[in-house]
Amino acid sequence: MRNIGTALLTLFFATGTCSLVAQTSDSTVTPNEANAGISRQENSGTEQDGLPASGDSTGENDDSTVVYEAAFFAPYNPINANDMLDRIPGVSVGGGGPGGNRGPGGGNGGRGLGTGGNLLINGQRIAGKGNSTSDQLNRIAARDVRRIEIIRNTSGDLNVRGASEVINIVLFEGLSSPSTSVELVNRLNHDNTFETGGSISHSRQIGNFQAMVNLEARPNYENRDNRESSFSPEGELLGTLFETDIRDKDEYTLSTNMSYNSDGHRMQLNTQYQDGDHPRPIQRNFIDFTESGPVASVQHDLTDNIQNSWEIGGDYEYNFDNGSRASVLFVVNDRNRDSVRERFESDPIGAPLNKNLFIESNQQTSEQIVQGNYNFSLNDAHSLRVGVERAITQLDSSLFLGSISGSEPPSSQTGGLPPLPDSSNFGTTVEETRYEGFVYHNWNLNERMSLESSLFLEDFKIAQTGVFMSSRDFDFVRPSVDYRFNLADNFQIRASVRRDIEQLSFAYFAATENEEDRDQDIDAGNPQLEPEESWRYEVGMEYRLPNDVGVFNARVFYQDIENYIGKIDATTDPESPISATGNIGPAERYGLILDASSRLTYFNLPDAILTANLALFDSEIVEPFLGNKQRIGGRGRASVSFRHDITSLALSYGLEYRSSIDGGEYDIDITTITRDDGRPSLDLFVSRVFFDDVTVRLESDNTLDGSRCRIRYRFDGTTIDGTLREIEDSCSSRYRRLTLSIQTTF
Repeated sequence: MRNIGTALLTLFFATGTCSLVAQTSDSTVTPNEANAGISRQENSGTEQDGLPASGDSTGENDDSTVVYEAAFFAPYNPINANDMLDRIPGVSVGGGGPGGNRGPGGGNGGRGLGTGGNLLINGQRIAGKGNSTSDQLNRIAARDVRRIEIIRNTSGDLNVRGASEVINIVLFEGLSSPSTSVELVNRLNHDNTFETGGSISHSRQIGNFQAMVNLEARPNYENRDNRESSFSPEGELLGTLFETDIRDKDEYTLSTNMSYNSDGHRMQLNTQYQDGDHPRPIQRNFIDFTESGPVASVQHDLTDNIQNSWEIGGDYEYNFDNGSRASVLFVVNDRNRDSVRERFESDPIGAPLNKNLFIESNQQTSEQIVQGNYNFSLNDAHSLRVGVERAITQLDSSLFLGSISGSEPPSSQTGGLPPLPDSSNFGTTVEETRYEGFVYHNWNLNERMSLESSLFLEDFKIAQTGVFMSSRDFDFVRPSVDYRFNLADNFQIRASVRRDIEQLSFAYFAATENEEDRDQDIDAGNPQLEPEESWRYEVGMEYRLPNDVGVFNARVFYQDIENYIGKIDATTDPESPISATGNIGPAERYGLILDASSRLTYFNLPDAILTANLALFDSEIVEPFLGNKQRIGGRGRASVSFRHDITSLALSYGLEYRSSIDGGEYDIDITTITRDDGRPSLDLFVSRVFFDDVTVRLESDNTLDGSRCRIRYRFDGTTIDGTLREIEDSCSSRYRRLTLSIQTTF
């Protein structure tokens, strides 16, 4: 493998193997001429297919939108749309929106479809929730992209809301020929485990119908080592642990994207199926230091995971002659997360292995969502968007716990061990039926100022059956205001206020497996959990340097939180204290976020981009176990990334360095207090384009072998009134891994 890597690096720096298109000032864009030259502009009157001219895309003056024509990217020989975005300073593509970031069942789907996100393709949002925006962009061939628009103002013409800026990928109206993208991925892990994966995407257009099919096999193996030492409160060494945790996983994804556009009618249908079944063996080697000497023991955890999901999403939009439009969107999805874990122990080493723990956890989450909305203009300055949404979210879960310490007769349902019925969840169903009405009002105050306001009315019912029987009704009002002021063409002030209601994770309603603490097998359920509410206030500014040199962003925010969700005491038996996820009370969070991205033209390196990010946070809540004020979440993060394209060699290289800002925040549970500290990480890459359309890329992931370190304080009794028993100091790392990928489009 080392010889192969050396040979590839030699080829990267070899000359004469790749021809580049000469740079010209011609910005004519057709499928066969898109690489004819390079152009960079901030105003464009070119008419989009099915969209207004780019200068009018925001319903404001031309200066609010930055446009990159396809010819701008020609010297870089991009393979897909993601490659093109990498060459634009200060661009970040993200999903989600104002709806929150806790998904049903523990995912990240947010509340319903919402109206958030910041990515459009031909002016259309992606009809789906499980489809990653990054994956979508990887499937779009660069030669199919007509231009990329960075829309900086709010507008009633946009199909997404709530983002500081919107990225619109405009494709050619008619593709000259079918397009196929192929990628081969080879990965070498620190334990010499070699993985191979890849993907193939095919797109074609027949008249007004366009379709894309993608098949991907993504290697996701991980071998994480954990080293731990335990001490008495007086500092005496009590024992050591070395743990090997292997995730032997490959993820398989089949997805399709289909669209049809004709005479004001626009339709799209997206489907996705994922499968990621995998085993997860864990071995722990203990040494306990006793008065009679060290005693060694070993544990083996064998876990079989079944993970699969599918999703179907689509929309239909009709554009009326008067400029208004109506649309209907829907998403149906289903996700399974099942696992069976068995623990075997030899204590001391040499004794026969005995099974002492069995946990079977089953979770199936499904959603059915439909949304309808209508956009129309009242006059040149005012526009409205009104809509309704209905969503049904359901979680079916069960948990079977067997332990050698149980007093019941052994059962085959708990792996031949005595069941612990008081800790098990023999089956529960949680279902939320939600109705939502919303209205957005966009007001162009003048040539430089715009105001977007919205009002959401939510009414939903959460019903739980099975282990617990309950039914609760909720209703919320969620207003928001977003103000933009263009002090100059390149200097914008932003201010926003919004009310947020977080999506509940239904997995917390019943007993669930605890995967974070080997000494605490389960967390109790809480059928009375209520949504977290907050008001968020934010002020920011964006300054774009002249001649597309770079972008600087600064934001300050304050968040006033009600019903903050954390850990609460759920103990029923004083001899067995246990915690659950619950509503703690009010909290506040505030912070400063700085982003800067610039081309290094000052050093005569116009094709080099340096990006830096600094986020500083602080927060406060009265902690329920200790009764004092504590922080929630982290203190902040910092990152620096660098990318340099040497166009004469068709060569690119770069790095990304990330570090968290630690100090003073703790995860406090019923019997433990834990502090997690991350270590800095560094990723490196070098890539080269051969023959104009073959990209070879070598990456070093976690180059510094960065660890995740943790100090955990364990108490006899509880953290409320117990005494400190033990201090665990541990660090774990998955170490560095090398990835070699080859990608082409034909």
